Amino acid sequence: MKKYLNLFDFSQEVNYKTEILSGLTVALALVPEAIAFALIAGLSPLTGLYAAFVMGLVTSILGGRPGMISGATGAVAVVIVSLAKDFGVEYVFATVILAGLLQMAAGFLRLGKLMRLVPHPVIFGFVNGLAIIIFMSQLVQFQDTEGHWLMGTPLYILLGLVLLTMFIIWGLPRLSKVVPSSLVAILTIFGIVVFFDIDTRTIGDIASIKGGFPPFHIPEIPFSFETLQIIFPYAAVVAGVGLIESLLTLNIVDEITETRGRGNKEAVAQGTANILSGFFSGMGGCAMIGQSLINTSNGARARLSGIVAAVMLLVFIMFGAGLIERVPMAALTGLMIMVALGTFEWASLRTFRRMPKSDVLVMVLVTLVTVFLHNLALAVLVGVIISALVFAWDNAKRIRARKYIDDEGVKHYEIYGPLFFGSTTLFAEKFEVLNDPNEVVIDFRESRVVDMSAIEALNKITERYQKVGKKVHLRHLSKDCIRLLQNADDIIEVNVLEDPTYKVVVDKIQ
Repeated sequence: MKKYLNLFDFSQEVNYKTEILSGLTVALALVPEAIAFALIAGLSPLTGLYAAFVMGLVTSILGGRPGMISGATGAVAVVIVSLAKDFGVEYVFATVILAGLLQMAAGFLRLGKLMRLVPHPVIFGFVNGLAIIIFMSQLVQFQDTEGHWLMGTPLYILLGLVLLTMFIIWGLPRLSKVVPSSLVAILTIFGIVVFFDIDTRTIGDIASIKGGFPPFHIPEIPFSFETLQIIFPYAAVVAGVGLIESLLTLNIVDEITETRGRGNKEAVAQGTANILSGFFSGMGGCAMIGQSLINTSNGARARLSGIVAAVMLLVFIMFGAGLIERVPMAALTGLMIMVALGTFEWASLRTFRRMPKSDVLVMVLVTLVTVFLHNLALAVLVGVIISALVFAWDNAKRIRARKYIDDEGVKHYEIYGPLFFGSTTLFAEKFEVLNDPNEVVIDFRESRVVDMSAIEALNKITERYQKVGKKVHLRHLSKDCIRLLQNADDIIEVNVLEDPTYKVVVDKIQ
């Protein structure tokens, strides 16, 4: 329990100026996204802002990945939109609380290690898909309130401010890294717009962010089994999507910072944050890859940046709404486009001719599912399943049998490669039952019986030999396989005396 409640872990040297300034930058970038995601879900803007504050603060304190930013996200918004429409915001709060409990359970059960099963092409596809989504979500800023593309002067003004923002973010680090370039870009664009009184869209044009401290609120819903039937499917999806996106973001930040986060601790933190978000009028959320990359690109590596971002977001809501609402959307649009360009794994494009075709297919498919369905959990699940099937197919083709007859007239089959559900057909084709001598030895020294399909394949091959009056010896089977061969006791003789020191090495997953 202690490892989950280790609140502050400043094991790395903390640059307080970098952490504070980066946190301020992230807070500014959180405002329009939190509002947008709340509107997507059909909720009030403050519901998204409160979620961003609670999620960001709790995960920064309790999380397993210092420097990673959490808040209200589009992945969660897409899941709960129909629930909010059909049953109302109170059911959303209850769903978020239940999702948090499921995430905490996953953390305490140490299910975070399952992320090790996600292949690298899936991560590439996931990241590339998110980068495309981040970029495409900025295109709405180039449209008017009726959805028509901007033309003429408004377009040129917006485009100029966006390009200037991107140029500052790209160029300033080459001159100096004293202050985060993204913060300088936002403040510069803000100053230009105010000084020259430029008419351009601001945060206030989207929605007001003025409010108070998040109110504690117990969801007003019937506490019944019928209610549980309504919210549990949504809660399970929210919990799954939240954990997948959070743990994949954790892996990405690990690669950038060349450090290692703690997935199970992060799962507990995400669950705790969602529970508190539901009780404090928030829509819930998870880790945000865009804001996390802004934070890490600014040089932030400790928990302080995330805490500052959350606290400053609350300050904006309670005291600085009038000022923050005047921040031009062009500055935040330019910032997020730079995040999208930095998020995309450009190196993955250069590996198209070098990677196996199956990996390229997985990467492209995960990217497409992420972009067009906005279902991150489904995208990762599809990628993992296809990768697993490809792996099974490749291994199924690798089973081999070396055959020879010894001086005593006994025929030996020395099996190479794993025997499992995918290789049982090829395994059965290796044997010449009618032409073999009366005694046959099947040697598994270089093979392993993996699953029940393999056991059934052994039963069938021994039955084929038994029908023609021939005897089979299975040699060098592991002890766990021997225990599974109960159905073949009468017709199979397992040779364990020949190699009394034979042991099975079982990989123990940490």
